[in-house]
Amino acid sequence: MEDLKSFSPSLRFFIELTNDIQTGVILQYIFIVVLCVIVYRLGFAKKLPLGKNIVIYFSLCVGCVIMLFFSYALPIAEGLGVAALLLVIYKIRLHQTKKQSNSEVTGGK
Repeated sequence: MEDLKSFSPSLRFFIELTNDIQTGVILQYIFIVVLCVIVYRLGFAKKLPLGKNIVIYFSLCVGCVIMLFFSYALPIAEGLGVAALLLVIYKIRLHQTKKQSNSEVTGGK
């Protein structure tokens, strides 16, 4: 377990948390999928039929396998976390701006 310095910080965290490399990698994959879903939903998702959503999320899960391989050495999960945080801030600001704009149009009521 001393050779963990070559792994990314999040993968190293999951491996140290579980004391098992295989379980740590599975947790890293789940973490990457969750972050990708959050980023997709906040930044790119539109109302689609169920069949198209299934195809999109299946493709997203397959793409996350590739990102998992990159996450051994690169901070993929950390980058997705920053992207999700920025999109949350953007959505909050957008909501506040729309709320303020609507109150100005209605005369402050």
